[in-house]
Amino acid sequence: MKKTTILLASLLAAATFSSQDAKAQGVRLGIKGGVNYSNLSGDLVNEDRFESKFGGHGGIMANFSVTDDGFFSIQPEVLYSQKGFKNADKEIAGTKFEGSRTYNYIDVPVLLKINADGFFFEAGPQYSYLLKIKDETKSTRNGTTLYKREDTENLNNVNRSEIGYAAGLGYQSTAGFLVGIRYNGSFTDFAKDGYTGDDDVKNARNQVFQASLGYLIGGK
Repeated sequence: MKKTTILLASLLAAATFSSQDAKAQGVRLGIKGGVNYSNLSGDLVNEDRFESKFGGHGGIMANFSVTDDGFFSIQPEVLYSQKGFKNADKEIAGTKFEGSRTYNYIDVPVLLKINADGFFFEAGPQYSYLLKIKDETKSTRNGTTLYKREDTENLNNVNRSEIGYAAGLGYQSTAGFLVGIRYNGSFTDFAKDGYTGDDDVKNARNQVFQASLGYLIGGK
């Protein structure tokens, strides 16, 4: 996580220092961040077990104008993104059991954007790389925590590289501030062939809804 933060900070610093030259060449650089609402999709054995969970995302982006009027542009991004799911709560003999799993990824979408009067539509492929898996479990009774634990899961049986897609829409002001919503899906099963772990996630794939705020340096 520390290395990822340093990398994103370095890229952002480079983007800031080069913003004036980039603007002259039809390139805008910026930052964005927001909220994820994620779950698993695919051929799930016990679908009722999984519930959506909140996470976050943030990183940098660059926007390259394809046409002189800016109607078409290409926007690659590098984002740190938290995905995963929440286990459905269970209660046994008055004790409540809760749990969640967080997948920490670096996402690299490359999007074609259509821009019209401030509104935009975007879609394109996305490459994701899994950094870490974290499980959180907790049990409570009458509001008192009895047990709480965090574990880092082994990555040997999962596909750390993921190919997917992203599509969304939003609005960007002339000053460069933007707000958008996006859906991320995956073509890659989470587990490798021969996976011997949890049957419920053997054929699962990530799916994420995102809401973002951002700023493109230099505006339009």
